[in-house]
Amino acid sequence: MTDERLNRPGDPCVMVIFGAAGDLTKRKLIPALYNLVQSNLLPKEFAVVGVARAQMSTDDFRQKMSRDIHEFATSSVDAQLWDSFEKRLYYLSGEFQDPSTYEQLQELLATVDQECGTRGNYLYYLATAPNFFNDIMWQLGTAGLAREEGTWRRVIIEKPFGHDFDSARALNKNISAVLKESQIYRIDHYLGKETVQNILVFRFGNGLFEPVWNRRYIDHVQITVAESVGVEGRGGYYEGAGALRDMVQNHMFQLLALMAMEPPLSFEADAVRDEKSKLLRAIQPLSPEEVLTQTVRGQYGAGTVKGSLVPAYRTESRVAPDSGTETFVALKLMLDNWRWAGVPFYLRTGKALPSRVTEIAIQFKHVPFLLFRQTPVEQLTPNFLVLRIQPNEGISLQFGAKVPGPSVRMGAVQMDFEYADYFGTQPSTGYETLLYDCMIGDATLFQRADNVELGWSVVTPILDVWKALPPRSFPNYAAGTWGPKEAFDLLERDGRQWRRIDP
Repeated sequence: MTDERLNRPGDPCVMVIFGAAGDLTKRKLIPALYNLVQSNLLPKEFAVVGVARAQMSTDDFRQKMSRDIHEFATSSVDAQLWDSFEKRLYYLSGEFQDPSTYEQLQELLATVDQECGTRGNYLYYLATAPNFFNDIMWQLGTAGLAREEGTWRRVIIEKPFGHDFDSARALNKNISAVLKESQIYRIDHYLGKETVQNILVFRFGNGLFEPVWNRRYIDHVQITVAESVGVEGRGGYYEGAGALRDMVQNHMFQLLALMAMEPPLSFEADAVRDEKSKLLRAIQPLSPEEVLTQTVRGQYGAGTVKGSLVPAYRTESRVAPDSGTETFVALKLMLDNWRWAGVPFYLRTGKALPSRVTEIAIQFKHVPFLLFRQTPVEQLTPNFLVLRIQPNEGISLQFGAKVPGPSVRMGAVQMDFEYADYFGTQPSTGYETLLYDCMIGDATLFQRADNVELGWSVVTPILDVWKALPPRSFPNYAAGTWGPKEAFDLLERDGRQWRRIDP
């Protein structure tokens, strides 16, 4: 990222948010846009058009956003800045499947272009339920609102992108009938986090680490995405998704790809995404027998997280009392390429776990013990390099050091780097970078069609086996614990164990 790019505001445009009356808009998107205003990265020729079924006028929408920003902003709200931004908010009420909605949208956009000088560039954000994606795309195409004629049209699509391989491929096919791939931005908000973006710089910008980033020196890799909350009223969505679809196919595979891919030729979007695609292709598919031994699923029962009682998943609103939906997944994956052959990658994610943390932990191979046989040292400290994605973004390195004293004793010590300590903190929702990148046409951090389908090609066979098996005995872990016993057995069978994460 050059200084020129850092100081350049996004292109003049109108951001059209479908589903603007929902939580995502008030909690993330509007606060993120306000942060871009504060950073001078939002163009002056910019406006937001909210589209939703809720009956509201533009004035109602502005008043609602003004109330919500004071609740969800990540920093104090500057009244003058907000007043200027608020004047660029517009609203249209309509049904997503109704052609007249798009006729009215076309008229409103022409008015907004004239009032705000946005030059006919439109960024569509699909902050709706997935079942509306096809309808919205088809209607945009039919109305001519996706056509580029001296202007640009881009569409940001929220997850979930399909619910299995076939549905993801069908959705890609339907969207590609309206848009070119260069117009499609499949968003994963995890990729907006600073440490995720830093993985490439850390790996390929340091001669100290890249030479040891392979099977010769690394014993195994652990990727953990833990949430301390339960489903929190999202039972209806979660029942149709589960942890494997909700987290592994997108977030975790993106982390895996960035951590393990080969060096790209450049930081250009397709160069990076080409290497991610190669990495996802290298994941060894699991046979039905391997699904039984290399995957673990769980569902939380009642328990205590950080001193608060958490009800069992099956008692949550809109969850079936005999639900077989998994809220925890652990996997062992192998990569079939020269860099990683023989190195296991262990992935785990779950809800109602002891703490909220996302990290990539790399354990290096043990050195020979011969030198320490005649000393009090009973075992050598494993070397861990940990990339912390959240909540405290940073990097730590664990290594062994001699404990002061006359005898040779070894202790584990850590060197820690936190972004906040070195570079300070900037208010962030996690969406700022992604929205800005879309405004300047940088698709590096967004998923390409083949990346999406490759992720589903790994996950769908697991879902098929699980579906064919008799119902699991759920719940099999208590809220506030680190998942079912089988998740620990998964590593212990290989003579390994999960890295301890303190609550």
